[in-house]
Amino acid sequence: MCTPLCRQASQFAQLPTGMIDTDRITAAYTATGANTAAHAPVGDPEEGASTAEYGIVMLAAVGFAGLLVAILKSDEVREMLLGVIRNALSIG
Repeated sequence: MCTPLCRQASQFAQLPTGMIDTDRITAAYTATGANTAAHAPVGDPEEGASTAEYGIVMLAAVGFAGLLVAILKSDEVREMLLGVIRNALSIG
């Protein structure tokens, strides 16, 4: 299993040998205490995707609500709804 330190070092593995002193970087990284559980990635890497999906659903809901308001403001629909309410109240 690759630790955060392993992932950090693997970023430099693609560079030509001798260009970066990975031993010195690893020592500095470890000495600062940066290799702790608090700095390690937690959870699913696609966790933010649910936020984007939530935003899209909210936009669709707002659009639908706007359409519903426009329909309910029309005189024909208003009269139809008032007729249903009057009919329901007069049955009792």
